[in-house]
Amino acid sequence: MTQKDITFVADFLTEHFNEAPELYNRKGKYFNVERVGQYLKDEDDDLVSPPNTEGNQWFNFLKNSTHLKESPLLFPYYPEKSLHFVKRQMEGVIDQCLQKPADVIGKSVHQAVCMSLYKTSQSEDSTPQLFKLPFLWNDKTSNIHYVLFTILENSISKIYILRRHSDTSRSVSNGILAIEFGNFLNNSINESSESRCYSCLDAHFYDDETVTVVLKESVEQEGKERVLAQLPLS
Repeated sequence: MTQKDITFVADFLTEHFNEAPELYNRKGKYFNVERVGQYLKDEDDDLVSPPNTEGNQWFNFLKNSTHLKESPLLFPYYPEKSLHFVKRQMEGVIDQCLQKPADVIGKSVHQAVCMSLYKTSQSEDSTPQLFKLPFLWNDKTSNIHYVLFTILENSISKIYILRRHSDTSRSVSNGILAIEFGNFLNNSINESSESRCYSCLDAHFYDDETVTVVLKESVEQEGKERVLAQLPLS
């Protein structure tokens, strides 16, 4: 260590770890802790060296405001507590605010229909992820919800479209159907190839009447074709 390092450490100890007789009757150590570290301790005890709020413009503003002084909209300030204490208090308030909406929304949700898409083995460890993350779309004109998804096992060339009416008491014809891409693009990509097959990389609704899909050639080789296609929903 250089002399500068030693001086720096000595000055730190001198400033923060002097004996403090006024703290002798307090619980804990009898010297001032480092002023930043005390805010990070996960304890409910009061701060050894609380901040000086004298002259703080925000506190003066609140103190002089009749309407804001007791406002329930302002989160209370705890100048004697650490940030961990304040964090727990705030989490408790937020949880309390969210509990009622969660109860109301939870009770209003119910199962409209149940469809078996595929079966997996009993062992959870060997169960692959077959259901690819779906894309959701709401057609506000016809009040129909759409879900686009793929099932990775044995049907990589298919994309599934599930649709339900927003009014659960009403049914929709062809509630679920599959579109198989296969090799229908051969003529437009390569006239001489008859073995090409395409699978769906991704699919989103472009608008209420059009679906955009990204297709890739399924053959394992370099330079595989990628196709961006716009398909009419009809």
